[in-house]
Amino acid sequence: MKVAIIGAGNMGGAIAQGLAQGSIVNASDIIVSNPSSNKLDVLKAAHPGIQVTNSNKQAAENADVVFLAVKPWLVEKVLDEIQLQENQTLVSVAAGICFQQLAQFTGRKEMTMFRLIPNTAISLLQSTTIISSFHATAEQEQTMLDIFNEMGLAVLVPEDKMAACTSLTSCGIAYALKYIQAAMQAGIELGISPKNASLMVAQSVKGAAELILQKKSHPSVEIDKVCTPGGLTIKGINQLEHDGFSSAVIHAMKASM
Repeated sequence: MKVAIIGAGNMGGAIAQGLAQGSIVNASDIIVSNPSSNKLDVLKAAHPGIQVTNSNKQAAENADVVFLAVKPWLVEKVLDEIQLQENQTLVSVAAGICFQQLAQFTGRKEMTMFRLIPNTAISLLQSTTIISSFHATAEQEQTMLDIFNEMGLAVLVPEDKMAACTSLTSCGIAYALKYIQAAMQAGIELGISPKNASLMVAQSVKGAAELILQKKSHPSVEIDKVCTPGGLTIKGINQLEHDGFSSAVIHAMKASM
């Protein structure tokens, strides 16, 4: 599989590095294009096997799969420039650009396409990546899931659910970080150093996530385990509810759609 990545910004660069570290695509079969060379130089230094170019058209012309990792307002211009063929697969990382628009921009209404929304943890191979497909076979869908499961967790959803899933994952990582920040501030007020408070809270959040991911448990079940009758934790949980914590999270998720 020969892969082209158009755009070496935060997301394009992270995808390139993730692919290069994975088991499905050889680094030598990856080519990344970007208008300027500084980001390409950084990428090449980290993974010498990756090919780089300043020409989007050159990157795309011999690729089986073309990742489009450019800003949404550049999508039409770039697709017009690279002139994809029907037998290529397009994977768009541009938020808000639907399959109907991509088909219109490419002029290839029967082309296999994917839309994906990673989050910023992809740089650490810990992303939650939402994937939607268009004219893809089950085998092609599984390949895309396999690629991004090596960069964290990948979930296949219908296109009409992508906005909602983006709120939970791409936006949601910021809300999780906001909790970590708030808990860290409380720790500092209670006399804990910022460094230790940050580590303690981050590890607690990581542990909570692993309880759900590994045990396939429900948050309520795990909360009940630490809420002793009359104890400290239930007092804090009830205070969160009195102060509208759950409502604030729900409102934030809905607002980010």
